[in-house]
Amino acid sequence: MLSEPRAGRLAAWGNALLAGLVSPDDAVLAIVGEDTVHRVQGLPGESSPVGLTLALGRLRTLGVTGLRVALPAPGHPLGLSGPPEFNARALEAEEAVVCHGAALGLVPDVYDVGPEGVQVEVVWHVLAVREAPPADVPSLGEAERELAEALREATGALTRLDVAGSGPVAEAAVDAYRARAERGREVLAPGYPPRAVRVLELAQRVGALIAVATESGHGGAVSSSEISARREALRPVERTARRAQVAAYNSVVEERERGVR
Repeated sequence: MLSEPRAGRLAAWGNALLAGLVSPDDAVLAIVGEDTVHRVQGLPGESSPVGLTLALGRLRTLGVTGLRVALPAPGHPLGLSGPPEFNARALEAEEAVVCHGAALGLVPDVYDVGPEGVQVEVVWHVLAVREAPPADVPSLGEAERELAEALREATGALTRLDVAGSGPVAEAAVDAYRARAERGREVLAPGYPPRAVRVLELAQRVGALIAVATESGHGGAVSSSEISARREALRPVERTARRAQVAAYNSVVEERERGVR
C-alpha cells in the first residue's frame, strides 16, 4: 500500500503524455523509475515485446485517450471490469492499468535481474478487457471523506491494541517511510488536479501507518496473534486507502468523461 504502484506511475505519466503535457522521454523515465527496463508484450500489431515509448505511441493510435488504475485484492476487484482472465492476472499482480478508448488492459510481471529486489525489469502484458464501469472506484470527494474517517479509525484501533500508533515513535517511522517513498519523484504527473494530489498523499500516509502498525518492532504488541489482530482491525482502513489511491490516479480520466476538462 505504501509503495507507489507501478500501475500508478504508468497511468499517471501515460495520461500526462496523452494530454501533451510531457515528452515521451520524460514520461518513460518517470514510469521506469528505479527499475532497469520496462517492456510491453502482446501489443496489437507487434509479435515481440517492445519498449514503452513505442507502446505508448501505439496505444494512442489504437484510440486510447486515457489510462485508469486497478488495485485489486482477494474479494475486492477494485478498478476491474472483466473478463475473468484479465481479472485473474490483475489480482495475481495486485495491480493493472485499464485503457480508456480501447478495450485493452496491461498487467505487470516483475523479474529480478540482479540481487533479489535490487534490480528488476518489468514486462507489461496486454490483454483484452471488458468495456464497463470499473468496480468500486469512488469520486475524489468521497475518497477524501472516507480517508479522513479511516485515519481516525486506524489511530483508534491501534490505541485499543496497545500500539503506539499516534505517538512520536510511530510518527517518526511514518515520516521515514514517506521520505523513502517520495525521494526523487513527484506525487502525481502534470495535469492532475490539486485535490488528487492531496488525496493520494493522505492515502500514502494511511498506508504508512498501516505498515508501521503491522511491523513487529513497533508498539507494545509483538506476538503473532497480536500482529494478526492489528491486521484484522486495519483491513477496512487498508481497503479505503487503496480505493483512494485508485480515485486519485483515475481522476483525470473521470474528469474528462464528465467534460470538466
